[in-house]
Parts: sequence; C-alpha cells; structure tokens
Amino acid sequence: MKRLRAFFYVQHLLGIGHLARASRIAAALVDDGFDVTVVTGGAPIAGFPGLGVKSVTLPPVTSGDEGFSGLVDLQGKPIDDDFKKWRSEMLLQAFRDCRPDIVIVEAFPFGRRQMRFELLPLIEAIEATSPRPLLATSVRDILQERVKPGRNEETVDLVNRHFDLVMVHGDPAFATIDKTFPLAGAITAEVTYTGLVAAPPSPAASERFDVLVSVGGGAAGKSLVNSTIAAARNANNGWKWCLITGPNLPKGEFDAIARDATPGLSIFRFREDFASLLTGARLSVSQAGYNTVCDVLRAGCRSLLVPFAAGGETEQTVRALMLEELGLATVLMEKDLTPEGLAQAIEQALVGPTPSAHRLDLEGARRSAQILRERYRTWSPKVGPDFGKIHDQNRR
Repeated sequence: MKRLRAFFYVQHLLGIGHLARASRIAAALVDDGFDVTVVTGGAPIAGFPGLGVKSVTLPPVTSGDEGFSGLVDLQGKPIDDDFKKWRSEMLLQAFRDCRPDIVIVEAFPFGRRQMRFELLPLIEAIEATSPRPLLATSVRDILQERVKPGRNEETVDLVNRHFDLVMVHGDPAFATIDKTFPLAGAITAEVTYTGLVAAPPSPAASERFDVLVSVGGGAAGKSLVNSTIAAARNANNGWKWCLITGPNLPKGEFDAIARDATPGLSIFRFREDFASLLTGARLSVSQAGYNTVCDVLRAGCRSLLVPFAAGGETEQTVRALMLEELGLATVLMEKDLTPEGLAQAIEQALVGPTPSAHRLDLEGARRSAQILRERYRTWSPKVGPDFGKIHDQNRR
C-alpha cells in the first residue's frame, strides 16, 4: 500500500482549539500509515502538533483582539506586507519540499480569511502542480454566522473552484453544516461528515474535584477565571475546586492568582490529563469550544457551559444551547457571568439530573483518515478554471 503524504495547514489565533483538533486528526493519519507534515502559524504550544508528524513552524502571528480584527506578531506589533511575503514564501517552500498527495487546509475558506495572503498563493501552487494533490478543507460542524455581506458567496466560489472535499467534523445527528452556513446547498464539492473529533477514552482520574473549571487556550477567558476565584473564595461547602487557566494567560497574572488562591482551590496553567480529570469530576465548568465539549461528551460528566460571545462570536453559543436542549449540559450566558451568577449556576447544575445518554459519534479523527484514504483511491484531478480571477477577487 502506498504511503500517502499529507500536508496539513493549521493556524490558531486566539485559543488552541483549531490546533488541538488538527493535531488529533494528524495523529490519526499517522496511525493510518500516512506520512504527515503539519504546518502551524500561531504561538508555539508545548506538545502540539504531537509525536509522529513532521512539523513546519511559520513565523508566528496571533489575533490583535478578541474580534479577530487584525494580525500581530508575538510582541503585539501589527504584521506588514514584508512579513506576509516572508510567511507565504516559507509556506510555499514547505509545500514543494513535502510533495504531498493530499493537502488539508484547516478552516479556510469558511474561516481564517485573515490568512488568504498566503493561502491563495498555496492554492495557486496546488493548481499548477502535476500531478495535482487532492485538496480538502477541514471544518468544524458549527460555523460563525455573523459574516460580512457577500462572504458566504465567496466561500462557495472558492470551494467549488478549487477544493475536492469538505470534511465536516461533526455528527449529522447533532448538527449539519447548513444550520450555520446558509449556502451549503450551493456547494458542488463533496461534503462528508467525519463524526466529532474527540480524544480516545481516558484512564480513570488521578485526582477528583467537585468543580473542574477550564478556560481553553486562556486568552479569552479572564472573566471566567476571575469569577471562579471569587466564587470559590465565597463558598462554604467544603468543595474541592480546580481551575485550569490555559497556557495563554500572561505569566504575571497567573502567578498573582496562584499566590492568592483560597484553600480548596487548586490552580494550574495546563494539565495534560485534563480529559482524565473530567471522568472524576462532579461538574465541568468551561466555555463551549469544540474540543472541550468533545472531552466532556467523552467523559459523560455534568457540564456547565459559558459560551464565548465577545466580538459577535456565535459558534459557541449555538453549540451550548443545542447541548442544553439535548439534556447534555446547562448554560450560563457570558453576559450573566459574575461570581454570584456562577456560584448559583454551579449549585443548580450539581443538584440537577445526570446528563442524558447520547450516541453521538466521537470517532472523527480515525474516520477522517479513512475518508481521505478512500477518497484519494477513487480520485482523479479535475481541471480547474482560471485561477487569476478568483485570486484577484479575494485579495480585496
């Protein structure tokens, strides 16, 4: 059997959710016998993209704010055209060095439009390659709904012109892409559902907590961190609390809250065994990011979700409310997040019913590898239309 070469591009900007999901898929590709090169472009995160993959790190950029309105380097300086050209040339060289059979682009063109300065030249290079590699986009099941006029039409145009496969990482019994992408019916490229990309089942927890609070990547969860600290300080019930702040919380802020932690509250920046800790927690409190929700669903524990909604973000709110409707979580809206509101929501969640049993497919990583292998076996490169027109159009 031919060992297929996969070239996987992922850009994380605010948290680490995109990187974590892509890393799970990359690991499954390696397990399936693929030769995998993962290209990352965000702040380096220890442990990602993981063992067994070749890794290319582009000069890092992050989002200038929670609204994703601009790109900055790790010192907070807005990136300029020279920086963009530098990154684009590095990405193209990595593509040429890999000589892939399959290219996977995480999120784009459904998201990550900020990166089109390097992704459009990459697509152009793919079109010019002979034999042309299969091009797939890797997207989560629930997308951001508030977009500028005409953007969805541009997305469909790019997908239909250049992509061979749209891998939606969800269970259609829970959410289909048309729920948050209204022009899904206009997509002519193949659309396939992989199941949710959850980590494998975890061993039993080494520690048990009554309330396990996690803040994902950490950059957008300061309100949850502060409310947790205050709620734990005011609690008089002997609960054992755990707060995982996420790796992006500035070190000075982390050190300050760790020094002032009340007895009964353990504070960590990161726990590699987070998924395992969920199996022993009475209640998980978190934002409603894709990966954390997958971990909670795998563990089967009670869950209180505080969906991230700053900057007009809708994705987490949609996911959280859908899970609440299924009896798999309770929801506290970000606008209602105060120490008092959080404490009350925690108490109500703990006395509420245990989560409903679910049959959601959590094997999306393994299935993604199977889909790509099967699709490549039956695939023949299509002759694409003129690239220049769409290239110029999307540089506006």
